[in-house]
Amino acid sequence: MSKITELTRHLETLHINDMYKNDFYWTWDKTDEELDAIFTVADALRDLRERNKSTRVFDSGLGISIFRDNSTRTRFSFASACNLLGLQCQDLDEKKSQIAHGETVRETANMVSFMADVIGIRDDMFIGEGHKYQKTFMDAVKEGYRDGILEQQPTLVNLQCDVDHPTQCMADMLHVIHQFGGVENLKGKKVAMTWAYSPSYGKPLSVPQGVIGLFTRFGMDVVLAHPEGYDVMPEVEEIARKNAAATGGSYRKVSSMEEAFESADIVYPKSWAPFAAMEERTKLYQAGDKAGIDALEQRLLAQNATHKDWACTEEMMKKTKNGSALYLHCLPADITGLSCPEGEVDRSVFDRYLVPLYKQASFKPYIIAAMIMMSKVKDPVAALRAMDESGDKRKIF
Repeated sequence: MSKITELTRHLETLHINDMYKNDFYWTWDKTDEELDAIFTVADALRDLRERNKSTRVFDSGLGISIFRDNSTRTRFSFASACNLLGLQCQDLDEKKSQIAHGETVRETANMVSFMADVIGIRDDMFIGEGHKYQKTFMDAVKEGYRDGILEQQPTLVNLQCDVDHPTQCMADMLHVIHQFGGVENLKGKKVAMTWAYSPSYGKPLSVPQGVIGLFTRFGMDVVLAHPEGYDVMPEVEEIARKNAAATGGSYRKVSSMEEAFESADIVYPKSWAPFAAMEERTKLYQAGDKAGIDALEQRLLAQNATHKDWACTEEMMKKTKNGSALYLHCLPADITGLSCPEGEVDRSVFDRYLVPLYKQASFKPYIIAAMIMMSKVKDPVAALRAMDESGDKRKIF
């Protein structure tokens, strides 16, 4: 049996009709079967591309990307995903648009969406603002479609907000699934999602929140570790607890990296800013208090510096299961002795995991493409089989 046959047969068994013409905000909005569908379609698209099959389900149309924060991997992953499916990607640069002249979100949403099929938005800098902006933008798009302004209704892919980073965390999980030989092998595996020291300030909370919100759905034993004061959103922790209870896994918090790493199968050491501090920064930003923001930054940098021992060192890795846990990072990492004098991870550890880290990142374009396809293609099983049976090649040799 071919891989596509196996994957599409599995896809046929899933209840996924609600994904069509729907948006993707947070992983916990989706059912287990809907997440399974994303993983399955991502694997199918990758298999087709590796066999040089055309995966164009569109012969025209736009994918609009709006990055309100810096990005390399996610920006290019979104562009790659759009291109893979036959869409042209256009990045909206707010500094070069009429937004700088006071254009409203509603006007922007409709003006950029005339021939758009999907809109990817990253807005992760300010607590309480990122998800709200995405919702406001898409509500305007839906209203434009209802009013007959738009000929089709674009769907959203959350490319990171203040709450979740679904494309990253689902790419992480698909990497884990492949590394451990299938979903069935994940139950009981210990995952250490830990804070790590960084010499920079204000990293979003959405990656650790996304990890605890997703990995607890697979019966894994998820441990969150951070110094005092570096809490994540309590409502996301509650989601993690409910997920763990439902799947037979566990979710707990500890106060040391050492305890989290002990016998861990997977480690994810990454810096993030304290939730309370991010709330404070949002208020300062809304008040236009630049001096207050600068003072907060200095205070948090000093606070970070008191926790330099929170680092993924060779000694720390020896505490993991057989001393060889799978190391994950969303990248770019703060690498001690390379990108900074002291950071999240020792250079020797990072270098040893360089190939699996790049493989981890390689799943993101396919995850995004799967999210787009499931929202825009009514019968994904038929579409994937048609691609497989077609003589159309991605290249002409």
